[in-house]
Amino acid sequence: MSLRKDKNPPRLSWPLVILGVGLLIMGFASGAFWGRRGAGPTTKAEAKVTQYHCPMHPTYVSDRPGECPICGMDLVPLEEETTISPGEKTARYHCPMHPTYVSDRPGECPICGMDLVPLEEAAEAPASTVEGLAVVKITPEKQQLIGVRTERVKYLTLDKTIRTVGMVEVDETKLTDVNTKIDGWIEELYVDYTGQLVKKGQPLLAIYSPELVATQEEYLLALRARKQLQDSPFPDIARSGDSLVEAARRRLELWDIPASEIKAIERSGEPIKTLLLFAPFTGYVMERRATEGMYVRAGMPLYRLADLSTVWVQADIYEYELPLVKVGQHARLTVNAYPGRTFPGRVTYVYPTVEGRTRTVKVRFEFLNPQELLKPGLYANVEIRVPLGRELAVPAEAVLDSGLRQIVFVAQGEGYFEPREVKLGSRAGDYYLVLSGLEEGEEVVSSGNFLIDAESRLKAAISGMGAPSEQEVPSGEGGEAAAGGHAGHGM
Repeated sequence: MSLRKDKNPPRLSWPLVILGVGLLIMGFASGAFWGRRGAGPTTKAEAKVTQYHCPMHPTYVSDRPGECPICGMDLVPLEEETTISPGEKTARYHCPMHPTYVSDRPGECPICGMDLVPLEEAAEAPASTVEGLAVVKITPEKQQLIGVRTERVKYLTLDKTIRTVGMVEVDETKLTDVNTKIDGWIEELYVDYTGQLVKKGQPLLAIYSPELVATQEEYLLALRARKQLQDSPFPDIARSGDSLVEAARRRLELWDIPASEIKAIERSGEPIKTLLLFAPFTGYVMERRATEGMYVRAGMPLYRLADLSTVWVQADIYEYELPLVKVGQHARLTVNAYPGRTFPGRVTYVYPTVEGRTRTVKVRFEFLNPQELLKPGLYANVEIRVPLGRELAVPAEAVLDSGLRQIVFVAQGEGYFEPREVKLGSRAGDYYLVLSGLEEGEEVVSSGNFLIDAESRLKAAISGMGAPSEQEVPSGEGGEAAAGGHAGHGM
């Protein structure tokens, strides 16, 4: 039996094909519709795609696993946000080493591995009035650990001690130059070295002057003439003799011839060849220019004598201390030569100019020196004690002075410490005078305030920068977009 192959197979019916495809599409659409109705609405968890981030760079987020394009570390799954109902508070944690990393659950810092610590909510602390500083809360355990100590602001009777240094000098009002009022030659020198102590009335030198001898002879002649004329019957002639004697005697006195020498001339009836110069007071020879045999002229200084029963000290006072220094204030002086001994004195003069390089003013002190222990040239320490009265005071160690402002930390109770800017006056020992910013009875931190200041600055900086938390890490559309943003930032 042979099979015959039909060279013309039967044709497909296109209307039937189209009908079958339409039924198939309707079946799929109906199944999807009834399947969606039966399954209910799609949940948010089913629609959310798992995201990944870099532990070293938490701001890099991707929607697929892989490596961080910045550091090459493997990406890890990003934990989902925890839904918090309105008004509900949740504990937050941050890394002490990297304060900008904040999480809503305890654990380890993905950057350095340190344990996260609770982050105190800024809303619980009072607001700070000082720019750059925040109110901080420190637990009693931490206060004990860092050595926090507080002191009360109170009224005290204060004295300010101004200390300065100077040099002992000769009292200029007790300096004298010894000279002669006549020309002549020094024939004998009785005081012949500098520093020698001389007593009042002690002879210093003998000077020969021809002019002085001639004046003495005139005086002797006047004496003889008066003796002859006093017996005259004419009163005018008798009185003329007295006038001649008085004129010659007056001339000798003007040349500083002492009365005893004039009496000696009258008794002897002979002129004295040399004139003695005597010390006008007790003191020391500070300078000597006279030498035996030299010719001197009238007015030439021969000796300079100084009385050291009182001495001066010239000291420098800083310009900010100048308002506290007044003429007549009592002062105390000490020198290294006499340890433990003080010398009383007083302020006698405040100079009218300020030294431009040191910004100081010269002040002159006067000290009694009856035993002449204070030698000119000694270095001296001078103290002036200035009573300030009863004033509101704060411990000096409680003040943080930046040069532009003065800050103290005031204890507010329950572990809170508030930074406060204050205005202070002079420092008196261990205290400052309070001008404004504090009230009597307030407690200020006097120990450990540097650590509190650091914590306050850190907290203020974190609040100011709006630190990105684990929940606030920005995510992009995909890994490529985020990587592109970081790469651009790093360029």
